Amino acid sequence: MKPILLIDDNPLQLKIRETILRQAGFQVSVATTPESALATLRALPEHVGLVITDHLMPGCNGAELVRQIRATSLWLPVIVLSGMPEAEPEYQGLDVLFRVKPFPPAELIALAQSLLEASGQQRGAA
Repeated sequence: MKPILLIDDNPLQLKIRETILRQAGFQVSVATTPESALATLRALPEHVGLVITDHLMPGCNGAELVRQIRATSLWLPVIVLSGMPEAEPEYQGLDVLFRVKPFPPAELIALAQSLLEASGQQRGAA
């Protein structure tokens, strides 16, 4: 299964989610800025199976980041985690799963597993 690219500018949130996902058996790459996440995706697009990002980040919010991802990786599944439910409309038409924090670890694991499996099947059939 391809790695998850986890993006969050909050080091504590990033480490917690990274630990949860790694303990569940996922490979995880991390980025602390949208710019570093986009650099990873440009350099190794075939090595990312799922993006999980925060909504609020300095310089570029999650919706802007997803628009940039969609410009080159239409197929890539994206989960947006936010403490701001009112931000969800910003993602309309971007084909993301928007979830409000706090988001239970077991649900994050199940959702990541489901999206990675579906993504692998779709790409394998293409």
